[in-house]
Amino acid sequence: MITVSNLAMQFGKRVLFSDVNLKFTPGNCYGIIGANGAGKSTFIRMISGELDATRGQITFGSGERLSVLKQDHFEFDAFTVIDTVMMGNDQFWKIKEEKDAIYAKEDFTEADGLRAAELEEKFAEMDGWNAESNAAQLLSGLGIKEDIHYQLMSEISGKQKVRVLLARALYGNPDNLLLDEPTNDLDVEAVIWLENYLANYENTVLVVSHDRHFLDAISTHTVDIDYGKITLFAGNYTFWYESSQLALRQQQNQNKKADEKRKELEEFIRRFSANVAKSKQATSRRKMLEKLNVEEIQPSTRKYPGIIFTPDRDPGNMVLEINGLEKIAEDGTVLFKNVSFNVEKNDKIAFVSRDPRAMTAFFEILNCHDSKFFGKFNWGVTITTAYLPLDNSEFFNNELTLVDWLGQFSSDTTEAYIRGYLGKMLFSGEEIYKRANVLSGGEKMRCMIARMMLKNANVMILDSPVNHLDLESIQAFNNTLINFKGNILLSSHDREFVSTVCNRIIELTPNGIIDKYMDYDEYLTSEEIHALRDKMYK
Repeated sequence: MITVSNLAMQFGKRVLFSDVNLKFTPGNCYGIIGANGAGKSTFIRMISGELDATRGQITFGSGERLSVLKQDHFEFDAFTVIDTVMMGNDQFWKIKEEKDAIYAKEDFTEADGLRAAELEEKFAEMDGWNAESNAAQLLSGLGIKEDIHYQLMSEISGKQKVRVLLARALYGNPDNLLLDEPTNDLDVEAVIWLENYLANYENTVLVVSHDRHFLDAISTHTVDIDYGKITLFAGNYTFWYESSQLALRQQQNQNKKADEKRKELEEFIRRFSANVAKSKQATSRRKMLEKLNVEEIQPSTRKYPGIIFTPDRDPGNMVLEINGLEKIAEDGTVLFKNVSFNVEKNDKIAFVSRDPRAMTAFFEILNCHDSKFFGKFNWGVTITTAYLPLDNSEFFNNELTLVDWLGQFSSDTTEAYIRGYLGKMLFSGEEIYKRANVLSGGEKMRCMIARMMLKNANVMILDSPVNHLDLESIQAFNNTLINFKGNILLSSHDREFVSTVCNRIIELTPNGIIDKYMDYDEYLTSEEIHALRDKMYK
C-alpha cells in the first residue's frame, strides 16, 4: 500500500501539482495518464524516492518492498542476466551474497557456521532454492531465451536489456511495483505476456504508459494528472476517456435536465461494467466499477488536436497492385520476398513482421524513396497518397518558423490559412513562430500530421504513427482514421490503433506473406496463424 499525503512538487515558480492526497491499495493497478510534461514520470520518481517533494510525504505499508523499473541500461553491465534479475529483490540478494561469501572462506569458523545457518533459514523462507528458476521463468515469458541467461548484461542488445530490467522489477513479487513505460521495445507477444501477468497481480501496481490497450487490459483505476491536480478514478483508460467525453457533451447541452443526465450516465456505467465482465482477462478485481458513483464522472479539461483528413476524391477500383516484391537489408538479411497482393477499395491494412525493418523498407519502396528492390508495384490513376515516415528528422533540419515550414506543403501560403492548420494541431499564439529545428518529438509529429492533412489524399501510409505522441493526440488520430473514407496502410505497435482501424492483416516474412481479413486480436491469438508464422520464418 502507498499513501500520498499533502504532496506538492514545484520547479522554480512552476507548480507541477499540489495538495495531492491518495491511497494506492493491494490488488489494484493504477494507470497514470496526463499530457506530455504534466508530471507523470516525476510523480513515479517521487514515489520511488528518487526525487524529493516540495511538500508532503509518501509512506508505505510496514515492511513492504518497493520495486521500480530501472531506466539505466548500463547499470548492471558487470553482472550476468540471471543475477541482474535476482538482484531485483535487494534483501534476498544480500542474503545470497553473504551466504556465498561465508562458504567461500578458507578459514571457516564456528561463528561462520552459525551465521550461515541463520542465512540458510532466511534463504529458504524466501524460496531461495527456486530463485534462479523463478528468474528464468520471468525472462522466458518476456522472450529472453535460455542461452542468454548467463551472459553478461554488457554482451546483450539494448532491446534485450529492456526486457531483463523489466524482469528484474517483477522479480520476487514486490509489494509495490512502479513501471514507467514498461512496453517500450517489447514485441506483441511480450506485451501480451505482461498484460496477463499484471492483470492477475495481487499487490499494488502503478503504471505510466501511452499504450491504451495495455492500460485497458491491466488497470482497475486511472490516475489523471491535469492542470496541477492529481485525481483518482475507478476504471481503465477507455472508461475514463468515454465517460469524460460523455460528461463534456452533457455539460455543453444546457437544455438537458439533471435527471436525464444522471440516467444517461448510469446507463453508460451499466453497459461498460457488462463489457468488463465479459473481458477475456476478467478476474475478481475486474469488478472495478461496482462502487462507482455518477458524481465521480467529470468532464476532462484535456485539449485534443483536430485531426481531419478530407480526400479530394474517393479511390477508384484499382488502388495498388504488387507483384513479386523483395527487399534484402544491407547486412544480407531477407526482410521480405514473394510479396504479391492487391489493395482493394475499402482495405485498411496493418502490416506486421517479426523484423520491424521490413515494414519501413516496404513503405519506403511504395513511396519511391528506395530503388534497391526486386519486383514491381503500380498505384491506380485515382490514387493520391500521404506518407508519415518512421524517421522525420530530415524534414526539420532547418530554421524555418512553423508557419513557413508548413507553408512549403501548401498551395495557399497565407498566414491565416496555415495558422488554421497549426491551430488544429494545438499550436497557438507565438508558438507558430517556433523554429523547426527546436521542436520536440511530439511537436514534430503534430507538424507531420498537419502536412498530411494539407494533402487531401485518399490513401494514408503510416509507419509507427503513435511514436512521440501523447494519449490525447493518439486518441484523436485513432478516432479520425476509424472514419476515414479512403485506404490505410499502416504499421504500429499500438494494438488499440490497429484493432480499431484495420480490417486486413498482412505479415511480411522472408518466405512470402500471410494475408488475412480478420481482427488483429484474433490474428495474434489464433493457434493456426501462430503455426503458420513459425513456418514462414524458418
